[in-house]
Amino acid sequence: MNKQNLLLIGGMAAAVCLTVGAMIASTAQGETPALVTGAEAPGFTGLTSTGETISLSDFAGQRVVLEWTNHDCPFVRKHYDGEHTNMQSQQLAANAEDIVWLTIISSAPGKQGHVTPDMANELTTSRGAAPDHVILDESGDIGRAYDAKTTPHMYIIEPDGTLAYQGAIDSIPSARTRDIPTALQYVNAALDSLAAGEEPEVDSSKAYGCSVKY
Repeated sequence: MNKQNLLLIGGMAAAVCLTVGAMIASTAQGETPALVTGAEAPGFTGLTSTGETISLSDFAGQRVVLEWTNHDCPFVRKHYDGEHTNMQSQQLAANAEDIVWLTIISSAPGKQGHVTPDMANELTTSRGAAPDHVILDESGDIGRAYDAKTTPHMYIIEPDGTLAYQGAIDSIPSARTRDIPTALQYVNAALDSLAAGEEPEVDSSKAYGCSVKY
């Protein structure tokens, strides 16, 4: 290979490296910083499926669970459908302990999982779900504030407004309902620890599921 060809190849390789480097830098700059467990949870205001405007600050002094959902996602169906109805069971248990449960739908109009208020209410009724409110986050502002990446993606906020847990609902990242009984239920375990005045053994984990359809 002659010197001219070597110089040409070298120049092309350098250009590729520069382009890839620019892409990586651009991606890093565009990422939403991950929330820090133990820090103050982002405040928000949203419209519920029943037409109410609520804010996180409305529940100051109470423990709050946030659940990102998309009814068409198989990972969400895993926890709502079948014999275990894992999500509904956890919602009901939270209700019994006076814990506020907010289900949030951040699917944009035209995207998978987007619902009208009436559809959201029908889903709640037909599935026997028991959230305190379903928030329709069509703009995705609340989801992005929490860096919510998947459905489901779970968060626990303490009465003082600090974030106590963020991540997956449980320890087995699958869409198989048969895995529910053998999985460590991270949200339940964290809530039990917090109720006992203890720090959760697992206070963050990698969320799994379908990507949030912003």
